[in-house]
Amino acid sequence: MWLVTQGVRGLRVRVWPLLPTLLGTPRALSSLADKMGVYRKMWNPTEPRDWAQQYRERFIPFSKEQLLRLLTQEFHSSPAEKAAMEEFAAHVDFCTLFHYHQVLARLQALYDPINPDRETLDQPSLTDPQRLANEQEVLRAMEPLLAQANFSPLSEDALAYALVVHHPQDEVQVTINLDQYIYMQFWALGQRVGLLPRLSSVGSKRGFFTKLPPAERRYFKRVVLAARTRRGHLVLKSFKDTPLEGLEQLLPELKVRTSIVRRALLNLTLLVSGLVFFVNVGMVVLTDLKMATSLLLLFFAIFMGLRASKMFGQQRSAHALELAHMLYFRSTSNNSELLSALALRAQEEHAKEALLARSFLTRRPGGAHDPPEETSRWLQSEVESWLLAQTGCDVAFNGTRALAHLQALTPSIGRYPSSDFPKLDPLVAAPSESPPGHPQQ
Repeated sequence: MWLVTQGVRGLRVRVWPLLPTLLGTPRALSSLADKMGVYRKMWNPTEPRDWAQQYRERFIPFSKEQLLRLLTQEFHSSPAEKAAMEEFAAHVDFCTLFHYHQVLARLQALYDPINPDRETLDQPSLTDPQRLANEQEVLRAMEPLLAQANFSPLSEDALAYALVVHHPQDEVQVTINLDQYIYMQFWALGQRVGLLPRLSSVGSKRGFFTKLPPAERRYFKRVVLAARTRRGHLVLKSFKDTPLEGLEQLLPELKVRTSIVRRALLNLTLLVSGLVFFVNVGMVVLTDLKMATSLLLLFFAIFMGLRASKMFGQQRSAHALELAHMLYFRSTSNNSELLSALALRAQEEHAKEALLARSFLTRRPGGAHDPPEETSRWLQSEVESWLLAQTGCDVAFNGTRALAHLQALTPSIGRYPSSDFPKLDPLVAAPSESPPGHPQQ
């Protein structure tokens, strides 16, 4: 038994030094801590350093139906061109649906052994090295899907800024211990600067004495998180309408904390009320009951300590409830369901890029017969200018990838589904069964 115990301890000692090898370098937390120290020394930073170079928006801010309608109106006005464009869109839908169904099936098969929400029968438990290796394989398989879904990875510098800087409008503030994490990675799309959507009625924007006006924030329409704690498992989550300074609120293993300003105001309130209580009550006790001053001060200190503990406990409980409601309304998908949502988003972005490439190449005099490099540069420039004029968003369009999508789809174009394609029976709700002993009327 002693040998077995020593062997298990030895395995644990050998596993933790191997974590960087097993996980690659998705997030060097030691380097992250150094960058956090740099931001702590800065005076009131408002955004990460060189943010414009760090983050480029790649998300096309139209749904596929909206984009098809705009392109048809502007590029394909005649009935014949409109019909051809709709036929091409149907072809794209069919081909991308089959392709991303296969991609999702492979990804789900990789993720199933480490899925914490598995509803099927339990499988043999994995060792720490096996689980970590599986997690790394899933993250590698997710990278091309996230790239096609036009998510942009947030840099380590941006994450250091988010973990250090707290926006004054955020009443709920949290703190994390980096030593509890093995890795963390964020991806985002849909950067906006404006008023943050109010997602719940819990809490208020009222300050300690006055009502604070709403402030414009830098936030993202969608954020994907992949994080792993030392005593947990891989956490995959997606959130909406998340401010840059609020990324740390999405992490597991966090603690709610009270801001310095609010702690000072609470202490000041306690001090004033305590002095008033001591002057009005303490003097009477000293005069009438002849109690020793030291004993009275001891009772007073104990009372004030209990009162302070209760007030700070109530404040933390209120902030914890606000955080729970905020995450409830912002969370969109978790773990295995996130993989399905990513596949659907990647499929839609794939289709939008193919539609844009086909429509814009009809305007090019040489079409797609020029060298691919020149054609892709022209396509990227034209689409980016058009999107900027249509939406006001500076979107980085991948002309090379869009051209490859179009070239892969064009040779097999045809109306889909074809006439010989098998048609399944429509889904029909099963008739409800009456409980035993209660026949249907």
